[in-house]
Amino acid sequence: MNSNYLCDVGYVSLTHDGEQLCGDNVQIIRIDESTCIMVLADGLGSGVKANILSILTSKMIATMMANNISLKECVKTIMETLPVCKERHVAYSTFTIVRVKENRKVDIYNYENPEPFLIRNGKAKMFPMEEIDIAGKKIQHSKFIALENDCIFAMSDGMLYASEKNELNYDWDIPQILDYVESYYDENSSAKANATILIDYVNNLYSQKPSDDVTCSVIKIRKRNHINILIGPSENKADDNKMLSLFFSKEGKHIVCGGSTSKMVASYLNEKIVNIITDNDDSTIPPICKIKGVDLVTEGIITLNKVLEYAKNFNKNNEEYFTWFYQEDGASQIMRLLFEEASDIDFFVGCAVNPAYQRNDDAFSFKNKMLVIQEIVSILKENGKKVKVNYF
Repeated sequence: MNSNYLCDVGYVSLTHDGEQLCGDNVQIIRIDESTCIMVLADGLGSGVKANILSILTSKMIATMMANNISLKECVKTIMETLPVCKERHVAYSTFTIVRVKENRKVDIYNYENPEPFLIRNGKAKMFPMEEIDIAGKKIQHSKFIALENDCIFAMSDGMLYASEKNELNYDWDIPQILDYVESYYDENSSAKANATILIDYVNNLYSQKPSDDVTCSVIKIRKRNHINILIGPSENKADDNKMLSLFFSKEGKHIVCGGSTSKMVASYLNEKIVNIITDNDDSTIPPICKIKGVDLVTEGIITLNKVLEYAKNFNKNNEEYFTWFYQEDGASQIMRLLFEEASDIDFFVGCAVNPAYQRNDDAFSFKNKMLVIQEIVSILKENGKKVKVNYF
């Protein structure tokens, strides 16, 4: 197992204009810290029927492969289980499977989706694919050893020929997609960021009214990166130094949230708190500070509430990405550190209660702060982050 690496997976989908449900579905299963399975399924047609077909297909394949059932058995089971379209006599959706073992060994199986492609060292290229026969179906297969920062892009067919006039735009095919991804690719960007930028461009080609369901899923091989975040003084003041000693002993960057927390940290480090004026700030977010020895110092609950708002959007279509990625306010910087940079995150949560803010409906209450932290932690875990929460 390559323990210094991880398989970062992110995807974004667009729903066919006029439909409530997306006909594409992505399932991600992490067997352990070094083995990941991603299945992108595109259900026949659009709307409810396509949604059901894609969910059943992706979930069945991902679950069976996670239990070491062969692809041949997976395809056979899908054909025998899902309903058959009377017009086309097709029993299941198209699919792309990417399985990564030991954070490096990649297997790709593709059935009638656009061919996946690879970004390596900033250059886009197609995979060498062999055609194999499984249960009477022609499946494309590729197998290789991934390198650090390799990005694998998988797509549904709505990605191709995108046009605002509901006509085929032949100026937007695989070669153009590869050129566009090369133009914006940054090896420091996450899998989700890469999917978001490409999907946003395609949505613009459709004039925000896609005539098909569109999905882009990206799998990136990244080095692990640790981030530590400290929120609030400890419940018992006598434990403050113990908490701070542990916090600063951890490798990686260090974030400090909250006014009282900042004062405590400055005293512990024997350093001054310096106010920072940044451009491009969200005026609703309190300004950040600087303490020598700390990577980022922000206000507390107002900033964390904004982080939670961004995180919830990140879990959906990630439209707010283009706000928090470029702004320099505290919430935006925390988002970049936790959702773009980090693989492993340690929360150090002090349980001191400020009696001035303890009404049940008060946004600054201890109960609300704990709920906000728990929701942020939950979303981070849903996105494959390894998170540990330490309470003091």
